Amino acid sequence: MDTKKIRVGVICGGKSPEHEISLMSARNVIEAFDTKKFEVREIKIDKDGSWEIPHKGDIDVAFPVLHGPYGEDGTIQGMLEMLDIPYVGAGVLGSAIGMDKEVTKRLLNEAGIRNARFAVLHPGEKFDLDFGWPLFVKPARAGSSVGVSKVKNPIELLAGIELAFRYDSKILIEEYIEGDEIECSVLGNDRPEASVPGRIIPRHEFYSYEAKYLDPNGAELEIPAKISTELTEQVKQIAIKTYRALYLEGMARIDMRIRGGSEIFINEANTIPGFTNISMYPKLWQASGLSYTGLLTRLVELALERYRASHLLATSRD
Repeated sequence: MDTKKIRVGVICGGKSPEHEISLMSARNVIEAFDTKKFEVREIKIDKDGSWEIPHKGDIDVAFPVLHGPYGEDGTIQGMLEMLDIPYVGAGVLGSAIGMDKEVTKRLLNEAGIRNARFAVLHPGEKFDLDFGWPLFVKPARAGSSVGVSKVKNPIELLAGIELAFRYDSKILIEEYIEGDEIECSVLGNDRPEASVPGRIIPRHEFYSYEAKYLDPNGAELEIPAKISTELTEQVKQIAIKTYRALYLEGMARIDMRIRGGSEIFINEANTIPGFTNISMYPKLWQASGLSYTGLLTRLVELALERYRASHLLATSRD
């Protein structure tokens, strides 16, 4: 074995409802790594939380491909910090912020970044809405559109609330923004870069879990998005501004809607975006000139860069 290879542990599975999506992403990641530079191992977490760790020694870098709770919310990142293991993606703070849609929205509002109006609801609470139909009902801390409903009347709203509470004890009722659904990939630590934007054209009621992962014809991906050069630059700038406002590092996919061809509203940030063969995050970088394999190499480099910087800072304080 070439001892100069960087040993990467791809952590996948997990206890969240997005367990299967994580496994799909991990398979693609493992197959796409440059085997001349990296020795890659799968570290699987079962649905009950038990770990399957190959007995092949330590790893140099962890690559969490864990979507949703217990993987994208800062918990695994905190564990890796305690173990002193470099890892790909956002740190503890950025991961926790990106996972919580309410906190994300409050920070976006503080930074002057437009997003849909919303109300937060906990079990047993009453609420008043000052915006009309349709509405989105979402678990506050879930991804992949799990538990999300687009509702058009009070009866559908009650059903949507019941569904969302199956996945979280805090949910959001959100204004619907009519417009193009645009996604932009961001990569970097202190100097983040944005990819070309892409457009989602759902063939379902919205870009649901089924449209994303179960129906091969659930949506059309327009890469790059057919928008003006000026609007493209605005999308990239607001994606980077959002990335910084939410304290993100490594990578994130920034989702937004464009109303009336010019008004940009941020929907959310995904700190561990999908890496399946149909996922937007790597596809947008491929359209921007960075191959899937090159993207994985860059993500590991960013993880090691952040790790070294944090250790230099700690040393300077001693």
